[in-house]
Amino acid sequence: MSRAIAPPVLSVIVDTEEDFDWSQPFSRHTVAVDSIAAQPSLHPLFRHYGIVPTYLIDWPVATTPAAVKVLRRLLEAGQCEIGAHLHPWVNPPYEEALSPRNSYAGNLPARLEYRKLAALTEAIAAGFAHHPTVYKAGRYGLGAGTATTLEILGYTIDASVVPHTSFGGDGGPDFRGLPDRPFWFGNGDRLLELPLSVGFVGRLAGQGPLLYPALIDPRWRRARLPGLAARLGLLERVRLTPEGTGLSDLKRLTRALLARGHRFFSFCYHSPSLAVGHTPYVRSPDDLAAFHATCEGYFRFFAEEVGGRFATPTQFRGELVGPMTAAA
Repeated sequence: MSRAIAPPVLSVIVDTEEDFDWSQPFSRHTVAVDSIAAQPSLHPLFRHYGIVPTYLIDWPVATTPAAVKVLRRLLEAGQCEIGAHLHPWVNPPYEEALSPRNSYAGNLPARLEYRKLAALTEAIAAGFAHHPTVYKAGRYGLGAGTATTLEILGYTIDASVVPHTSFGGDGGPDFRGLPDRPFWFGNGDRLLELPLSVGFVGRLAGQGPLLYPALIDPRWRRARLPGLAARLGLLERVRLTPEGTGLSDLKRLTRALLARGHRFFSFCYHSPSLAVGHTPYVRSPDDLAAFHATCEGYFRFFAEEVGGRFATPTQFRGELVGPMTAAA
């Protein structure tokens, strides 16, 4: 008798952070969190589909009483989970120079990365009466010592890996070559990595990991070859996010990943995108309405056409650990 294939799983993960201008230099003083008040606006849609989002919050959010009040109300109602998101430039202790390279927490001395995340973890525990176990590095800045830091501080899940992507241009990590689906890592493989859902679409998608690095070489970028390859339907790298990605492309990516055997999907966006004027993706009320519509359309597609279900990262890990523990 053939074994039934379990339905695919979607987690909604929100990088929950201050309202800083992405085009400006890093600053320790840009810490307003006004957009946190807009986060409940998407919850009627979440409730309709039975989605419990995971808000990964950084220091300005975790230490601003008004922001904590908004998110704690959702947490106590069972409408969200809370994790940690480390933006080192606005997270004490402030010992490093401000620079693009140091904006990746994994580039800091291991002891400093640990102290920053320990401070954030304590702030979240104090504000929410909850110890976070899910982590995403700001700017996806994993480093050689991050796994040890996560284990010491009691984290069990990381969501920082961006498959098929390198941030090496300004000193960030290179994730090319890492798996593009969940995997275990760390001491004794007790940490679960839930990578962003990133993949290739187009007629040459199967060769994407080999062809795309050459396609985005600066020489070919200047010739606009990546855009040409996308328009011709040959090859395009797509992220599962409503930020800058249209509904049709989100569906194309999902179908392509399903065809390659993916069963876990990570749908991510930044909290400031739920208010006008904070991110490049939502500059007007029309942009905000389109953002909501894209989310609604994708959740409907995932539930009804794909036949998928929704789970938080901690729920998903629990489902994996149960069979592993029983087998042991």
